[in-house]
Amino acid sequence: MSSCEKCNLMTAMFDAAVVAAKPEKFIPDALARLLPDQLSGRLFVTGFGKASAGMARVVEDHLPPTMQLHFSSEVIVPDGHEEDCKVITITTASHPVPDARGLAAAGRILDQARSLTTTDLMLVLISGGGSSLFCLPRKGITLEQKQKITSDLLSTGAPINQMNCVRKHLSAVKGGHLAVAAYPARTLALSISDVPGDDVTVIASGPTVADPSSAAQARAVLTDYGIELPAAVDSLLNSPVCETPFPDNPALLRSEMHLVATPRKSLQAAAAVAEQAGYQPVLLGDALEGMSSELAAWMAEQARKAGPGKALISGGETTVKVSGSGYGGRNAEFAHALCLALADADKMVESSFYALAADTDGIDGRPLPSGPVAGAIVTPDSLARAATQGLDARAMLADNDSHSFFTALGDALVTGPTRTNVNDFRVVLT
Repeated sequence: MSSCEKCNLMTAMFDAAVVAAKPEKFIPDALARLLPDQLSGRLFVTGFGKASAGMARVVEDHLPPTMQLHFSSEVIVPDGHEEDCKVITITTASHPVPDARGLAAAGRILDQARSLTTTDLMLVLISGGGSSLFCLPRKGITLEQKQKITSDLLSTGAPINQMNCVRKHLSAVKGGHLAVAAYPARTLALSISDVPGDDVTVIASGPTVADPSSAAQARAVLTDYGIELPAAVDSLLNSPVCETPFPDNPALLRSEMHLVATPRKSLQAAAAVAEQAGYQPVLLGDALEGMSSELAAWMAEQARKAGPGKALISGGETTVKVSGSGYGGRNAEFAHALCLALADADKMVESSFYALAADTDGIDGRPLPSGPVAGAIVTPDSLARAATQGLDARAMLADNDSHSFFTALGDALVTGPTRTNVNDFRVVLT
């Protein structure tokens, strides 16, 4: 198989992973199984996340006509992730740091939820990115304070479960609060998982499920990462009013959560493509975490041990501690570090490996001025080609400038928003 064919194969594997998580693949069946045959009250459709507009578009195509008689809606998505919906209202807001648009939309959604009664149904379409989009700080906390805390945590490389623990305890809508607000109405949540382990309390910060974490744990996260807090936020986190609804909260008895797409299903779809092409797929896990550079070193070692003809596939969510001023997200940094890890071990500029790392939502961290990048492709001569262009691979990695590095090589993977999100996708061909 030629170099070009291997790159095309990896891209086809990524495409298969994305397609497996497209809402049209699973929303119709979920609605057929889970919606009641009759609804005497109102239907309120809401949602938040990178895939939520796509989910909404499929929902409105499959809603029984009788359910559209007493109907209201609002779904929040990041800029660029909109869909043309006929009856469901789509609102845009900022990601990954919240903004005033998300705050206003979250307030409207909360008011709608509070107006529901026992005969009503709230259908919630949840996907990754919802934590920043569905933002309504608790009373006493300003949006600016929430923005600063979010930005500070993002720069530390804190894993998503710790990030969302903090978000939940500073929020009036996350950590089960939305479902509590809708009670006694029934809440039916359909969720696409973008978190390691498919923990429903972490996906979009779990607005419709009980939260097992505590305010003390949120304080510990902020302390561990050295995040300075305004006095009002510090006081709130030391108050019992900051606790989220625990599993024994009776107001959550009518709330259901159903996972309808997961990272593992997408990795399996990619593995089938590799197998068809004659590679032996090896699934290393769908919930791998840690620093991008550290996971890259580990996967480089797995590749060297695997022998030829393997497709090593993994998912999960790595993190990056931002110390430089460059452009580049966690997947591009993984690919960048992988190049160097393979070269360091073999004491050579070229290796025999091909790799691809990309975010299935199509946007890998901070975009270049020219637009978003999904991730990057690695070829055996990536470092050699960089050297001929005068690119200092190690210096650019230290500056968190991996998007610039791969764009200069012509190996950045650009897809645009995919309107789904099942976390990171990585493959190494041996």
